Amino acid sequence: MSINSINHDEITGITEKWDFKEEVDTQIPVSKQKSAEARRRIEALREIRESGLSIEEAKELGLLH
Repeated sequence: MSINSINHDEITGITEKWDFKEEVDTQIPVSKQKSAEARRRIEALREIRESGLSIEEAKELGLLH
């Protein structure tokens, strides 16, 4: 889609319907946050293993912190 083909009236209409409550950060329990972080880390480790990299190589490439 080209920038020139955007219907600006449609975009303006969408922004008028914007719900601010969706943008406000909700308080997520710390346990859920930690669980989500752990899941992401496990998934990253799986992808690294599947790629054939070692943990040391992944750290050198900045894939792990």
